Amino acid sequence: MNSQQLLYLALAIGACAVVYMTVRDLFKKKKEAPAEDKPAPVNQAVLPLQLQAYERLALYVDRITPQSLIGRIYQPGISAVDMQISMVQSIKTEYEHNITQQIYVSTMTWEAVKTLKEQTISVINQVAIQLPPEAPALELNRQLLEVFMQAGESPAELTAQIINTEAKKLMR
Repeated sequence: MNSQQLLYLALAIGACAVVYMTVRDLFKKKKEAPAEDKPAPVNQAVLPLQLQAYERLALYVDRITPQSLIGRIYQPGISAVDMQISMVQSIKTEYEHNITQQIYVSTMTWEAVKTLKEQTISVINQVAIQLPPEAPALELNRQLLEVFMQAGESPAELTAQIINTEAKKLMR
């Protein structure tokens, strides 16, 4: 294994470890939460808003995966730096657009979405820093996809599972 492959492996392991620890801590906090932190009975007038919030967050999670970002943003001939900036800006803009959804979702769900956002930006920046300044966007895209494929279970998949579980609880 060369140093670049070791870097990818380290990034992938680090990303998985952060997601695992975050999810574990969120579940632990939920179990230890006092009674006042438990959700109140579902108000039928608010239920559609809550479900819509979970839907929007599920869409956000899907849209910030590297595969989705690359598909939307990549244009032949752009540099890796321009691609990095565009990807990070897209993630932040969509997050800001969905920030009010935290009112309608559980704390655990919102924390998982925030962690995924921060983690995805971090991995994009870490991979981009390893490339020469004149590298093409195609090289950044290839390396990002390799990192996320080597990571095993995707942080986005874990976050989507949390969102789906919480939304299904509302419909019971």
